[in-house]
Amino acid sequence: MIRINVFIQVSEANRTAVLDAAKELTACSLKEEGCIAYDIFESSTRPDVLMICETWADDVTLGAHEKSAHFATQVGKMQELAALKLEKFNF
Repeated sequence: MIRINVFIQVSEANRTAVLDAAKELTACSLKEEGCIAYDIFESSTRPDVLMICETWADDVTLGAHEKSAHFATQVGKMQELAALKLEKFNF
């Protein structure tokens, strides 16, 4: 399995738009084959930090996810409005 943690640092002005894009990405991703878990977390101590935590069955399903239209659209929106940092773990 593969775990991806995406840390998102966003200004107050862009927070709602980024959170909306992350919610749409989550809703679509949860329907994909191989998606075990996909969720958004909001920091309780830093209002400028969000995190997407996702778990995939394998590299094949993660690769298909990364090529999906909803991934390109929603991640593109988030990248325009915030700074994203990704961590990837295999387990």
